[in-house]
Amino acid sequence: MVKKIRTIDELINEWQQDEELKQNIVHIATIEGREGEYEDFPDCLHPSLKKALLERGIEKLYSHQRQAFDLALAGKSFTAITPTASGKSLCYHLPVLQKILEDSSTRAIYLFPTKALAQDQKADLNDLIDSMNEEIYCYTYDGDTAPNIRQKVRKAGHIVMTNPDMLHSGILPHHTKWVSLFENLKFIVIDELHTYKGVFGSHVAHVLRRLVRICEFYGSQPIFICTSATIKNPKELAEKLTNTKHVLIEKSGAPAGKKTFIFYNPPIVHKTFGVRRSAVLEATNLAARLYKAGIQTIVFAKSRVTVERLVTYLKELTKNKINDGSIQGYRGGYLPSERRRIEKGLRDGSIQIVVSTNALELGVDIGQLQACIMTGYPGNIASAWQQAGRAGRRQDSALIIYVANSSALDQYIVNHPDYLLGNSPEEALINPENILILMSHLKCASFELPFSTDDTYGEFEVQELLEYLQEEGVLVKTNAHYYWMSDRFPAKDVNLRSAAEENVVIIDQTVPGGTKVIGEMDTYSAMTLLHEEAIYLHQGVQYQVEKLDWEEKKAYVREVDVNYYTDANLAVELKVLSEDKAASYEDVTVSYGDVSLVAVPTIFKKIHMTTLDNIGSGKVHIPPMEMHTNATWISFSLPENWSEEMLTDALTGAAYAIGSFIPVFIQCDRKDVTVVPQVKAVHNGRPTLFIYDSYPGGIGLSEKVYDLLVPILELTIQHVQSCPCEQGCPSCIGAQDHLTDGKEKVLKILNILLNEVM
Repeated sequence: MVKKIRTIDELINEWQQDEELKQNIVHIATIEGREGEYEDFPDCLHPSLKKALLERGIEKLYSHQRQAFDLALAGKSFTAITPTASGKSLCYHLPVLQKILEDSSTRAIYLFPTKALAQDQKADLNDLIDSMNEEIYCYTYDGDTAPNIRQKVRKAGHIVMTNPDMLHSGILPHHTKWVSLFENLKFIVIDELHTYKGVFGSHVAHVLRRLVRICEFYGSQPIFICTSATIKNPKELAEKLTNTKHVLIEKSGAPAGKKTFIFYNPPIVHKTFGVRRSAVLEATNLAARLYKAGIQTIVFAKSRVTVERLVTYLKELTKNKINDGSIQGYRGGYLPSERRRIEKGLRDGSIQIVVSTNALELGVDIGQLQACIMTGYPGNIASAWQQAGRAGRRQDSALIIYVANSSALDQYIVNHPDYLLGNSPEEALINPENILILMSHLKCASFELPFSTDDTYGEFEVQELLEYLQEEGVLVKTNAHYYWMSDRFPAKDVNLRSAAEENVVIIDQTVPGGTKVIGEMDTYSAMTLLHEEAIYLHQGVQYQVEKLDWEEKKAYVREVDVNYYTDANLAVELKVLSEDKAASYEDVTVSYGDVSLVAVPTIFKKIHMTTLDNIGSGKVHIPPMEMHTNATWISFSLPENWSEEMLTDALTGAAYAIGSFIPVFIQCDRKDVTVVPQVKAVHNGRPTLFIYDSYPGGIGLSEKVYDLLVPILELTIQHVQSCPCEQGCPSCIGAQDHLTDGKEKVLKILNILLNEVM
């Protein structure tokens, strides 16, 4: 029988007395709840809107909702930055619906980063419209929209909900079919602004410039309404993304419940090597305790594989129950119908534990959860707060448990809670000036509308670029205008998502003759997760990849029952293309510029499900993928009496340590920057550490490393020295299997670099 705990506070008190748990609880912090700040409805609010709000139990607006309404009706673009579950959607629903009720020709575009989020918002908005008893038409327009209703959307849709990819390739190139939308467009709503960063955000910045250019052609001047989770530079990002001035709304009027944070560090199981018990197993234990206590919980994990491992372990709790669906996984790659079913189960309470990647960080409505477990640091402060905001929504108390893994950054954070609780979230950086991205969208814009010889494009002077495209035979110049001449459709060649051109479809062959599609995955991830013989986990069920058709992007899998999962290695080769900055010291050179890298999957290991032992291996046969990006690289001389083997291991440890602390200084996600060591760099033959942006074209992160190298090295050395291990461990320099005096040798390299560049 499931034991019911009356309150979160009672559960925390019980854990603090528990002999097994209390020694692992490093820190407990409480953020008290707050009362809401309310304002009356605007005098001009349409009676139908007022009626619909009252039916929902809304008698007053939060202060930020009223500020948003007033700014929108004054014709000012704005960005609202308020926490999860603070009613951000009404910041744009209310002014948009008000304008449509005042003038039925008014149109709006809602832009969401994913199709799933658009579908969720559509359901919420349609409920509001139904309560109004007014003829307002709201549609989603994406790849799933049936052909027979697409014309209706184009002609009659007051509000068109879409995603950047569909706007880019399915709407803007066909703007002549959308005349009624573009002639009357009053609002462009951009939800989840913080997701538009890196190369994706840089692409979307150009999609929006093309959108505004088409609006100007049809005589409309829409305002932008942006909403976002908390980030460090919301106004700067919004203005750079939209090329428009914004007013910032940053004070939330929504009430908030008490949040209790537990910083939990798994126990050390091998003192010499500093190895701790698996964060996944500890998270499983804590989630099981919450399950037995009747606490509805979301468990976040950083990878698809970890999600499926957690689901597999947790479903042991229900193995003796028939058709018990109270524990579920949720991640990208699940089919839309499956995700909708899980979201509904969370809202109605039939699902008690959901294990998710960051797919549920965004504003999909999943109801009122009571607890959140983060399995490892999510990668950045903004994501951590997004995940924490999924528990105790509105005025309910919430429990947030951060379970640290053995990595250096996780160990730093669990022992320095103020880094997470006291720092502002990271910047979201974009680089619309990236010449490759700019040229790609200039072609798209030329296809959509001809350029005159004195036109600009957004904030860019593009006449020289247009002349270049004319020389390439893509454009032709006639009557002082540049016209598109190629027989290619340019938008089809431009992928907004940098990971891959297309996804790999996963096909289940378990049933004879079966061709059931059970999921999909981007090609970069597929290199290490869908190679032949890989174990693919889906809702706790194990599948083995029998065949990967790389050309057709199809993976054929069959259900199996094995006691292991697989993990593949990715080898990276780097070449310097150009050097833009350089600083030379006596024995060390620090440079910044453009590099080319080639990623090649090499071998995969079979990891035992419970012991985590390596029980086998095999080769991966997948073609390499090439990427150009920006990098900072540090070259130095080989220390005296060191062999290349010693240097290889020490460089690997130094790269691990430095890479762990870059996010502390440039406030980015850990995976946004990669550090790769080379014993003999191709361009100069010297030992070199490359620190590169993990995005094609780069977004300027490694350039910040160039400027902040000294404090990064100082903190890295301080952390490695203070780590309690003897030879080096995953908490400081990574796993060291055979390097004698590993920590000492890594510190020697780090000190050589620091002493030279200070």
